Amino acid sequence: MGARNLPRMRVLVVSAPLPGHVLPLVPLSRALVAAGHDVLVATAADAASTVRELGLPVEDVAPEFDFGAVARGIMLRHPLVARAELAGNGGTRGVGLLFGAVNARLVNAVRDVTEQFRPQVVVAEPLAVAGLIAAAGYGVPAVRHETNLFDGAELAAAAAGPVLRKLSIDRLPEPAAVIQVLPASVVGERPGWPMRYEAPAPAAVPSWLAETPNRPRILVSRSTVGGPGNASIMRPLVIAAAEVDAEIVLVRPEPGLPAELPDNVRTIGWVSLDAVLPTCTGIVHHGGAGTVLAAFAAGVPQLVVPGPGDRRYNAELVARIGAGLCVSAREVAAEHLRRLITDDGLRRVSVTIQDQLAARPASAEVAARVATLG
Repeated sequence: MGARNLPRMRVLVVSAPLPGHVLPLVPLSRALVAAGHDVLVATAADAASTVRELGLPVEDVAPEFDFGAVARGIMLRHPLVARAELAGNGGTRGVGLLFGAVNARLVNAVRDVTEQFRPQVVVAEPLAVAGLIAAAGYGVPAVRHETNLFDGAELAAAAAGPVLRKLSIDRLPEPAAVIQVLPASVVGERPGWPMRYEAPAPAAVPSWLAETPNRPRILVSRSTVGGPGNASIMRPLVIAAAEVDAEIVLVRPEPGLPAELPDNVRTIGWVSLDAVLPTCTGIVHHGGAGTVLAAFAAGVPQLVVPGPGDRRYNAELVARIGAGLCVSAREVAAEHLRRLITDDGLRRVSVTIQDQLAARPASAEVAARVATLG
């Protein structure tokens, strides 16, 4: 039965207050809207602005929320955990402390929005456990929408502690369904509804970037989240560029780069990676889950620079499955860039994952399944 044949319903979509967390929820949200359902996204800060710019209804549940202040507070109170997180060795403990504190601050507002919006279904990403708790309190089913390379159940369990203690709840409610975007070849067998990776929104790019160049193109992207532990990605690439027969495109160039760049290095401000990657032979990036997914979907080999949080885990996973290289920022050299664009093994694995993603059900099909829960 298609989603259009089902009764119109209200779906609340809940995300942690970071653009990288809310953007993966946008394709399903758009598919639900296209099927005639009422969707409201509950998030805060920059994530709320991102959703608003994309034209989806949004409720900012904490207009003055300062994610950086929360993160600094956690680091000061837990210095050993902070050290492990900066090294990328914290597992889920540091993530749990940080997003546990975030959810503890947002949960009452999310519950208020739930009472006011009266959804039939709540969709939440793994680190927005406030959504799962609000759904259970209101008596409606919840869907956990996986967005990470880490197992979503582990992330949610790690982040739930502070919220459960605050509300005197014994355990985190189990979701009625789970949406999985990544195939087993990347993350192993995980239960849930498979869904295809889709770009959050169509985006225009300059004509020179929309066309595949005559020689290999390497895209270089850095994190949109500032903070300690983010080593320079672009400076070593600029040094190595002259020895590589490729066009190297720096997205949102880092401060402090030389005023004169090598002839084969170009720069651009913010641009949709999903729109540009099909014209690229390789990508160098910081290891964010969203960028890893975009590269998989484009079938493009990756050179991932490990960093804080989940970025080391993501970088090592990409290298372990053979879809790219894991190289520290201080070690990046011309030989790594040449291998990125010439290694047939890296490309074969990347294209195989691309094909597996493309074969998964589209967001419209998954939206129809979500609609059956309400």
